[in-house]
Amino acid sequence: MPSGAAMVLRMAIEEEDLERLRGAVVLSDVVQQYVALKRVGRNWVGLCPFHAERSGSFNVRDETGRYKCFGCDAAGDVFKFVQEIEHVDFVSAVESLANKAGIQLRYTTGEAGDRVRQKRRQLVDAMAKAVEWYHDRLLNGADARPARDYLRRRGLAGETARTFKIGWAPDDWDALCRELGVPADVLRDTGLGFTNKAGRMQDSFRGRVMFPILTENGEPVAFGGRILPGSTDPAKYKNSSETPIYAKSKTLYGLNWAKGDIVAADQVIVCEGYTDVIGFHRAGVKRAVATCGTALTEDHVRLLKRYAPRVVLAFDADSAGQGAAQRFYEWEERYQVQVSVARFPDGKDPGELSVSDPEGLRHAVAQALPFLGFRVNRVLNSRRVRSPEDKALIAGQAMALVNEHPNRELRKLYAAEVATHVGIPPADLVVLAERGVRAPTVRVAKVRRVGAAENAEFVAIAMLLQRWDDIAPWLVEELFADDVARRAFLAVAEAGGAIEAALQLADPEAREFLERAAVADVDAEPVVEARNLIAAATRRQLGRSVSLTEPDQLRSIRDARLALEQIDEAEGADAAAEALLGWLQGASEGSD
Repeated sequence: MPSGAAMVLRMAIEEEDLERLRGAVVLSDVVQQYVALKRVGRNWVGLCPFHAERSGSFNVRDETGRYKCFGCDAAGDVFKFVQEIEHVDFVSAVESLANKAGIQLRYTTGEAGDRVRQKRRQLVDAMAKAVEWYHDRLLNGADARPARDYLRRRGLAGETARTFKIGWAPDDWDALCRELGVPADVLRDTGLGFTNKAGRMQDSFRGRVMFPILTENGEPVAFGGRILPGSTDPAKYKNSSETPIYAKSKTLYGLNWAKGDIVAADQVIVCEGYTDVIGFHRAGVKRAVATCGTALTEDHVRLLKRYAPRVVLAFDADSAGQGAAQRFYEWEERYQVQVSVARFPDGKDPGELSVSDPEGLRHAVAQALPFLGFRVNRVLNSRRVRSPEDKALIAGQAMALVNEHPNRELRKLYAAEVATHVGIPPADLVVLAERGVRAPTVRVAKVRRVGAAENAEFVAIAMLLQRWDDIAPWLVEELFADDVARRAFLAVAEAGGAIEAALQLADPEAREFLERAAVADVDAEPVVEARNLIAAATRRQLGRSVSLTEPDQLRSIRDARLALEQIDEAEGADAAAEALLGWLQGASEGSD
């Protein structure tokens, strides 16, 4: 007998429709989309998709509509097979098969439930029409030539653009709203359009390359739009707001394409951007997904655990801020996942490497280090050990990271590695690891200085909300190293400093950041705070530019270093800050 939960799910669809669908699909046809089968007598036989084996023990019998593996005992009908292979619930499996078979389902959950499902279907259908509209505009629109050229330079044109349904939103007020043939309320509910001050429908996305965001089952629910280089829009990326069919914290871009490879590899790669995911696919590593304008959340981890226990972060392990470490350790324990970090050569992102060095991209994933190990190694390799003071400083910084981890035995093992690296008795640091002591005194002051970068960004956002006119001209996206602060800035910039509008535009983490910043009591000079951020961002960018060798690039770097020296001087500070802002934006565009 099925469980109570299964019974509730099964009762949602008319039994007559289930039987009609069961008779309309051929089990072996469905299975052969995932498994190579050969006919043996009256059965089809192949390698079981649910466990590793060398000789086929997976049997499919079309006459009875059942499958059975004699190796792992997996068994069921066509609905159970889709559930298990696609990692979806019963209703989703039935709806997927019905959609492919062209069968209209009826539900038994009452009139209210029918209305909810019908509304959802209406919104998803509208998004599907928008995907095709934007995609056609990219392929055929005369105004989309710059977008096609941009995608071609990034290696995203041709078959890649068709596979991922990349599109173009024209720089027009209401082209989509006029031509899509969708009611105004549906345009608003999907986030495709909004009612402007004149009371007319207006397109939400304009002048952007469009990346459709699909659910794990392939339903389009949202978009991510990117401006073209040279655009004056301060928000490089714009994502759909949350809607009845789209929750950012529960959606991962690319999971619909990647889930089969994720299960096969028992590993998932998590990126920051859509082009990074596409780059991994182009390099033959098709188990990559990306968050949609938000940090990795617990809901994301819970979703990924259904497919694989090993998670590789394809971005900076500290980009989410110091608070991310504790969350990762909690998730590792709660969901039994293993989080590691891939380190990419020359600071390049996966999208770039997929074009310039696809083998390097694959190698970075293969050599990924455990999350804690990556962070500790980066500290240990950050400077040479030339004095007792160096030993104390490096040991202190490394142990601050080690002792964030809740597992005492693991802390002791890493403490021994740190001690060996700096050349001090392992027992000295193992004692600290056993007690969970954070660090020697020399380390504490250093950590506080490191933390000041994040505090400076918080102060800047607070002043942006409270003294917009004084600081807004000095702030750009490239100044914010902390990802939550960056997203908060983009929301405030798009809202023109209006806090209520910014809160509506922000994702949950950025919204919480803004709520704190809006009530923060800051006593600082706006221009001075802005200069500090500009100087810090310049130093970060110079650190990434050490491998540049072209004469024009070297001249640009020399000019930036000169301006950096002048930014703290009484005379010429404003001119230096302006020059560095331009340099930072140019360096950012050059890396796209």
